[in-house]
Amino acid sequence: MFKIGIDLGGTKIETVILNPEGAEIYRNRVLTLQERGYSAIVNTLAECYSNALTVINNKAHTFGIGTPGSVSGKTGLMKNSNTQCLNGKPLIKDLQKMINRSVAIENDANCFAMAEAKIGAGKGYGVVFGVIMGTGCGGGIIVQNNVLRGLQSLGGEWGHTTIDPNGPQCYCGKRGCVETYISGTGISDRYFDRTGKRLPAIHVLESELPEAVEVKGLFFEQFGRALSNVISIIDPDIVVLGGGLSNYSPLYSLGIEKVANYVFSDELLTPIVRNKTGDSAGVLGAAWIGI
Repeated sequence: MFKIGIDLGGTKIETVILNPEGAEIYRNRVLTLQERGYSAIVNTLAECYSNALTVINNKAHTFGIGTPGSVSGKTGLMKNSNTQCLNGKPLIKDLQKMINRSVAIENDANCFAMAEAKIGAGKGYGVVFGVIMGTGCGGGIIVQNNVLRGLQSLGGEWGHTTIDPNGPQCYCGKRGCVETYISGTGISDRYFDRTGKRLPAIHVLESELPEAVEVKGLFFEQFGRALSNVISIIDPDIVVLGGGLSNYSPLYSLGIEKVANYVFSDELLTPIVRNKTGDSAGVLGAAWIGI
């Protein structure tokens, strides 16, 4: 059976088709143009799906969509999406009505984790914790190639667990969330707190200015503390890091040392590795989670 996946991002909508053997046979990108509003996005998704159907001559297939945010189990409406015009809208219901078939919609971090579990660095491992450290901080848990969503679709959402109740204010309303320390935005904000100047996270991490070194030290400590908490709870077979910060090489030396310092064990056996699917993770994961 063919697999159609769509990655609904804030700036682009990407479509991929995998053949029955799992090999990619088609990929296409269009602009999201979220300024045109919710209805325009739904229409674009339907058009992308229709184009994909043409490619496979309407043969049997699954269909999945990955997007920031998730579907509320209470209301069936989108929530927590940075494509804000989607929030509070019945995306699944409206799209399914338009294309006359069922569709799976999954959080982008879950799609990342699925892609890594199926064809990336987590392939062959039973329990995979996939981490996205980019603008924000998210995660997904894959157990035997299935997404562990949880009762409230909160599986893997470590970015909004609190590691310092007296820490910085997070947009979610709490203080000291993981995301306020180990995301790109968090690092840039912590540098701004100290200097009144804003720099991209990677510039802060690579700087030797005293304030940057202080922020960098905090970053590593909180990375170790936060990830050790996850490992102590779910004890995954592997942790795969993704997002822009995953390219920061010291994470795989000093970062791992900090995790080992905090984990509730006399040794850290958990592999903590860089992703293999890169920017393709979202759309490939969407294809693999389809129904």
